[in-house]
Amino acid sequence: MKYIFLLFSMFSFAQQTKKVDFTKCSANINLNSEAKSVNGSVGYDFSVKSTIDTIRIDCKNMTFYNVLINGKPVKYKNNDKELLLFEGFKKGKNRLNFNYYATPKQTLYFIGQDENLQIWTQGQGKYTSHWLPSFDDVNEKVIFNLTIAFDSDYQVISNGKLVKNTENKAFKSWYYQMQKPMSSYLVMMAIGKFEKQALNSKSGIVLEQYLKLEDKNKFASTYKYSKEIFDFFETEIGVKYPWEIYKQVAVNDFLYAGMENTSATIFAQDFVVDEIGFNDRNYINVNAHELAHQWFGDMITAKSGKDHWLQEGFASYYALLAEKKIFGEDHFNYQLLKIAEELKIASKTDTIPILNEKASSLSFYKKGAWALHILREGIGEKNFQKAVKNYLNKYKFKNVVTDDFLAEIKKVSNYDVANFKKNWLEKSGFNVGEAITILSNNKFINEYLDLQKNESIPFADKKNQLETILKSDAFYPIKQEIIVQLEAISFDEKKELIQLAMQSNDVNIRQAVAETMTNIPLEFKEQYESFLDDKSYATREIALQNLWAQFPKNRIQLLEKSKDWQGNNDKNLRIIWLTLALGTKEYEPTKKAELYNEIVNYASTSFDSSIRQNALEILIKIKPSDERFLQSLVNATTHHKWQFVKFAKETIRGMIKKEEFRKLFEDLLPKLVDKEKVSLENLLNK
Repeated sequence: MKYIFLLFSMFSFAQQTKKVDFTKCSANINLNSEAKSVNGSVGYDFSVKSTIDTIRIDCKNMTFYNVLINGKPVKYKNNDKELLLFEGFKKGKNRLNFNYYATPKQTLYFIGQDENLQIWTQGQGKYTSHWLPSFDDVNEKVIFNLTIAFDSDYQVISNGKLVKNTENKAFKSWYYQMQKPMSSYLVMMAIGKFEKQALNSKSGIVLEQYLKLEDKNKFASTYKYSKEIFDFFETEIGVKYPWEIYKQVAVNDFLYAGMENTSATIFAQDFVVDEIGFNDRNYINVNAHELAHQWFGDMITAKSGKDHWLQEGFASYYALLAEKKIFGEDHFNYQLLKIAEELKIASKTDTIPILNEKASSLSFYKKGAWALHILREGIGEKNFQKAVKNYLNKYKFKNVVTDDFLAEIKKVSNYDVANFKKNWLEKSGFNVGEAITILSNNKFINEYLDLQKNESIPFADKKNQLETILKSDAFYPIKQEIIVQLEAISFDEKKELIQLAMQSNDVNIRQAVAETMTNIPLEFKEQYESFLDDKSYATREIALQNLWAQFPKNRIQLLEKSKDWQGNNDKNLRIIWLTLALGTKEYEPTKKAELYNEIVNYASTSFDSSIRQNALEILIKIKPSDERFLQSLVNATTHHKWQFVKFAKETIRGMIKKEEFRKLFEDLLPKLVDKEKVSLENLLNK
């Protein structure tokens, strides 16, 4: 029955957008962090273009009062999914006003408490209509102006420009204003204790960047190249940035890497890094991807899920073009090669083509990016830029389908668009041959592929060639490949080449040595220890564990050197250090309980899911019967982040196959809160 309702609802909205046009929303929003609720007063301007019986606004589990149309009270229906209006409106311009209240179960998230409190939204895939009465249909584009009231000690961010603030005792109101329309899923807010810095693009757009107060020293490393990417896109795309301001804010436990809310991107705290962490994981690709969406997805939006690649494929490809601008041609082609290899493997089971709303994310994003590269190479860079510019200008602030874009390609070239559509968009699989043919125009790619082909050649026959490459200025992946091929060769035979790799001072090449040298010869030990000082937390983690395992007599010295390490946002180094310290009998013997309790604490709800998962993965190996561990694991199954939930559920499913653990979980049930109890009972019963 629910599917019939869903289809009816979608059909109804498709009909509604032809007869009714909602143009502007003015909303005053109040949030209660203790009740995890939202309430407010909302006004919509709309025009009735032709006769319609019922006007629908999406609203999930909301309460309404003071519903007025054109200043007069009207009757309405609320079915917990939609607000249904059937009287009081006339042909032409109208004004709708109402008050509402909701306690959303998704889309609006309250994270942490007190000083660590953050409130943020995620509309795409979750629906803004859970916290703001709006439109799930992406084809209804509205100018949203939000005024948000909250505790004056916090910063409030939303779409558009901040036009003013007002204060009333402990509360402060932030008035945000937009000039152009957008789909409802792109409406956002983020609230927290943030530090802000601002700079200007070459075209004069203000670029605001936000981080948590404790991360204020990480602006340069986190937002590295942000201005360069923005300026590059305005030039490359050929259409000026379509909004009045651009903001970016990192939040705790975000559901995805990032989200391209109009004029205000939210991204995951995982990408907030210092100078060392930048070499392990940085924000550059996500940064460029979400910014590209401001044109491809926000300004022009696909009419339906079938054409979703017009958003994700474009954003993914332009992110690669931004990386090409920053890191060069070889980097660009290497990324395309890695994507091609990924798509080739996936094509064995991923059989749904791009032009299908059920296509995988891999297809929408990465195959979509490759399809655009095929087009760009096929018609030439200048023609591609011209077609994209025409496409954006023609459909600015509207909705599109794939044929709209391909029509612009036809206008600038004689390229066989029909064949392209058939082979790249309507067929499953991945055309590896065509991809490799294009990549082979790059010298580095040819050398890299040749090196891979020569893997089976005896070491003695290729040693001189490998040495020559390691001494050259070849792009680092070739040298990494050499190190991988050397893994099975004895140290005596390969040590000259290993020395060359060590001397490169390239983080990536040195990390390849650290990873592949799992048996550390005594003569190489001192050099291997230098990895502990590399500008990479990942390399340090590898080296710390390998040295601890192979040289027991040096464990205390190792632990002393690394005792203050924290690592990345997931505290990878701190949690590994605690594990090794517990495993070293003679190290701090009187503090073992303290060290263990620190890991237990990291598994608790006081920390982000990435930290919690790292701690839980260690605790299951150390003391899986600890009730505190079991309770934290069960709590994880109720988390808002699906990746963390999946990990926790799979872990519990594996554990309860053994009767001893099943019994421990059953004994835990009476001590759990209702939500945790229901989740655990479901797992035990299945």
